[in-house]
Amino acid sequence: MLADWRAGLAGCTIAVVITIAILLHTRPRGTDQASADAHGTARHGRPPRSGDRLRPAGRRALVAGTLCLVAGFAVGAARAAPVWNGPVTTLAAAGAHVDLEAVVARDPVVRSSGPAGEEATATEYVVGRLRVDEATGRGRRYDVSVPVLLVSGDLGWAELLPGQRVSVAGRLESTDDRRDDVAAVFRPYAGPDERTTGPPSAASRATEPFRAGLREAVSAVPPDPRGLVPGLVIGDESLLAADLRDAMSIAGLTHLTAVSGTNVAIVLVVALGLARWLGVRGYAVPVVGVVCVAGFVLLARPEPSVLRAAAMGLVAVVGLTVAGRRRGLPTLAAAVIALVLLDPWLARSAGFALSVLATAGILLLVPTWTRSLAWLPRPLAVAIAVPLAAQVACTPIVLGLSGQLSLAALPANLLAAPAVAPATVFGAAAAVVSPVLPPVATACAWLAALPAWWIAAVARWFAGQPGAVVPWPPGTGGVVAAVVLAVAGLVALPLLLRRPLVTAAAGTVLVIGLLKAVPTPGWPPPGWLVVACDVGQGDALVLRAGDRSAVVVDTGPEPRLVRRCLDGLGVRQVPLLILTHFHADHVGGVDGVLAGRHVGRALVSPLDDPPASADGVRRRLAAAGVPASVPRVGDRLRVGERLQLDVLAPARLVQTPESESNNASIVVEADVDGVSVLLTGDIEPTAQRSLLRGAPDLDVDVLKVAHHGSPHQDTELLTGVGARLALVSVGENTYGHPSPRVLDALRRSGARVYRTDEHGSIAVVRTGDDGLGVVAGGPRAGPAQRRSAQRRSVRGRRPCRRDVSCCVATWLRYRPTPSSRSRSSSVLRRCWPNAPRAPSSGRRAPPIPTPTCRRCPAPS
Repeated sequence: MLADWRAGLAGCTIAVVITIAILLHTRPRGTDQASADAHGTARHGRPPRSGDRLRPAGRRALVAGTLCLVAGFAVGAARAAPVWNGPVTTLAAAGAHVDLEAVVARDPVVRSSGPAGEEATATEYVVGRLRVDEATGRGRRYDVSVPVLLVSGDLGWAELLPGQRVSVAGRLESTDDRRDDVAAVFRPYAGPDERTTGPPSAASRATEPFRAGLREAVSAVPPDPRGLVPGLVIGDESLLAADLRDAMSIAGLTHLTAVSGTNVAIVLVVALGLARWLGVRGYAVPVVGVVCVAGFVLLARPEPSVLRAAAMGLVAVVGLTVAGRRRGLPTLAAAVIALVLLDPWLARSAGFALSVLATAGILLLVPTWTRSLAWLPRPLAVAIAVPLAAQVACTPIVLGLSGQLSLAALPANLLAAPAVAPATVFGAAAAVVSPVLPPVATACAWLAALPAWWIAAVARWFAGQPGAVVPWPPGTGGVVAAVVLAVAGLVALPLLLRRPLVTAAAGTVLVIGLLKAVPTPGWPPPGWLVVACDVGQGDALVLRAGDRSAVVVDTGPEPRLVRRCLDGLGVRQVPLLILTHFHADHVGGVDGVLAGRHVGRALVSPLDDPPASADGVRRRLAAAGVPASVPRVGDRLRVGERLQLDVLAPARLVQTPESESNNASIVVEADVDGVSVLLTGDIEPTAQRSLLRGAPDLDVDVLKVAHHGSPHQDTELLTGVGARLALVSVGENTYGHPSPRVLDALRRSGARVYRTDEHGSIAVVRTGDDGLGVVAGGPRAGPAQRRSAQRRSVRGRRPCRRDVSCCVATWLRYRPTPSSRSRSSSVLRRCWPNAPRAPSSGRRAPPIPTPTCRRCPAPS
């Protein structure tokens, strides 16, 4: 129990007192009383009451529950005290510089940060976990045993293995959550080297050849299987593409690459089946199972999540195949108690709660629901019942965490399930034989690649459907609604599954809901002119050109969201698609515009940057038969009878410290049925000033604020174009978009400001002859989609509202060195005037300041 020790002690005391009182009140009476009770009378001539006695089983359960409560508190308090209140926490609160003797606790992983879609400025950094044994700081040495979170811009840390001892200097920082499972965040000054690191642990040395062999074996297979197979087998997502990871999250398939109980159950079932086929009998069978699970845990690293998965997989297999439901639940309860006592932090883990609920749902519901599906072949009935039971059991927590109801999860899991076992088994075989028989490992990897490709295809297809997820209301009301939905499913599903016609009808409704987004009441508003679609952290705007016809300017980061927006507006013809520049948050959803619509032609930025994104967009347009061209300043385009577009920029490309891709954005002034709209892409101050010089008389009704409201804006453009409405297309992010300074400037100029992250999709409509109105509350991107194009910072910090991530990402990327001093200064100083100065030659770079609001100076 990870609570404050005073509250925990009080709770345990109350529980013990209540238990003792109940046991004393219901204690067994003497022999005479027992005899009297046998004759149905008490000493005073009254019949005994059932409440006066407690069955022995009930007494044992009460005592066992109280003992578990007390043991959980004692263990949790003992484990949490040094983490929450130890010397490392004290040093972190002071931001102390320390020397640590530590052991790598988990595999460090490489992550990236930077504005969504801006690959050129994205920064890679390493996140790991160290167990500190000795800390020296503020002139004192402390012997401790606490975990800290390692964050470093030196990618050399990613090469370390668990169990490897390191001696390193750095800076400690407090975590955002004082109830976190790490004592501090540690930022080393330098990367590891041979002088400061020791050898890995014996387990890491024994298993790393197999893990590396698996990665080598899949290196020749296509990209999607290359990333999926290691994830399915050992939970290694280092090769998994970001877009596929997002697709699997939307489709409800993330658990496949997280070393879940499913992976363990598959390995265990195959191993036991093979053992029986080879003639193993009696007590040797469970020994084989234990050895296989132990080997799998070592291969996937004995981390808490892997141990949890192993326990849940064992419980599911034993409960369904050996003990049955009656013994399966006690086994599950024992496993949960043992795991929480071994690792009290699991009590706060949503993943642990989901694993327990899914396992309990399988044990309790699958037998009954399989009987309800008796009209189907048993293998098919089980294949439907298992994911359905797990999904229903996990529904309340999933909805509370994600804020969305996934309509794709059940059918995606049904279609992907047959491929999971062969992909896992062949992938595990590739890992096992890779050190001694690399050609055989490569062959096994190709055998695993085919089912893995199918899983990836299922994930991508379902993630691309406009109705894949439905936003769920937040707060207490959403939680209550989620619980009611789960209870309704538990009651109604067995009755529905017994009837083939009703089951088929429900499946049809589900498919229709996937292919066609659930309509938003009152949307679209009649006579809409311009719509800013809520596509998360990205841009997608729609200009009405006629009935069921519109010009689309940018497509957002994800096909499903822009497709849902266009379908909701009834757009079937796109005579012109404008892609202002090639950052992923503006062009990632191109396939969503192309799906089910006729696109006439496309206008694209003159700068093919990032090159990979530009090439991908051009290929997709060419495959769909859409010609693409670069517009020229002064081009005037008429689309239909009510829409005219004038191209205002870019006139020329100027090299500045700013993003060249952003400043190469196509800028268009559109006249939609007499309403003028300025679409600015992501242009930054230099390009904004150039735009005003080229069009000094610019006067518009609606301004699409550039770069999601970034603080890097020219105030004259914000306030000098006379806009009555300002639209900010933005999602959840850690870059401070939109900047309060920008919003205040717009409001002072008299513009009404609307944001997609707060208002959902926004439609501009006419209100009378010359009036403009706004209808908000259109289709929204769920919380998970608002984050899909923007990776969270390492500790999940809230937006700083000062563009702090820009500062830290720039400092990490352009860490000052004698050879890059001028470049780093020019780029860094524009957003962080008080950043540490570049060191002179031969001196160590200064520590990287912590990216928190209270310590980051405001940008100029």
